[in-house]
Amino acid sequence: MAGTHGSSVDITTPDGTADAYLTHPDDGAPHPAVLFYMDAFGLRPHLRSMADRLASAGYTVLVPNVFYRHGRAPVVELPEFINPADRPEIFESIRPAARTLTPEGAVRDAGVYLDWLAAHPLTTGGAAGVTGYCMGAGLALRTAGGHPERVAAAAGFHGAYLATDAPDSPHLSADRITAELYFGHADQDRTNPAEQIDRLGKALGAAGVHHRSEVYAGAHHGFTQADTAMYSAEATERHWTALLDLFGRTLRSG
Repeated sequence: MAGTHGSSVDITTPDGTADAYLTHPDDGAPHPAVLFYMDAFGLRPHLRSMADRLASAGYTVLVPNVFYRHGRAPVVELPEFINPADRPEIFESIRPAARTLTPEGAVRDAGVYLDWLAAHPLTTGGAAGVTGYCMGAGLALRTAGGHPERVAAAAGFHGAYLATDAPDSPHLSADRITAELYFGHADQDRTNPAEQIDRLGKALGAAGVHHRSEVYAGAHHGFTQADTAMYSAEATERHWTALLDLFGRTLRSG
């Protein structure tokens, strides 16, 4: 992989200062921009390493702490490796931070992040790519719907609650999306059962959104997260293949 350079950055939003991680190839040249949304466990070493791997493929990648209204990352203390027994207590600790991010706030923040990336000298300008994990998949979907002219492609992996009965469910933004989408669903995922996968697909199809949705057999929610017991090396590599194919076609055309 190509060498990368990563740094911590602060981004001013209408609601405060979002801390974030920025990484890019170390060649000093501008590259297509990617907005990378965290999972619920937040901005931490593993997500930085994922962002570095994406950057090494030729992208300038921003990973914001979307819980910045609650505090700077890490918003909760995490063990080096997250076991199933740890999860209930961790999620209970995360809940107050998660409440600070409303759907409206998420879309507003997305515009700020996209503006920041577009103005950065190490991005090529133009529409960005977006990828998200767990809750970040829903944020990617909201970003594509909330800023259609700014997003060329968006992906979500082991997404949670993407197509619920709630009046503000992420899938309801389908009719505003112009980006190409890809979803890699885990088939062992109580947060995204088959009926929600079907509902999401139907909504995107009815809206004429160019998309592909795949269910990764045997994969659990969180399969890309190597610092958790849910990790699957096979499913993760499949995710990288799909993500890099999507961005290679949509962010590097011409």
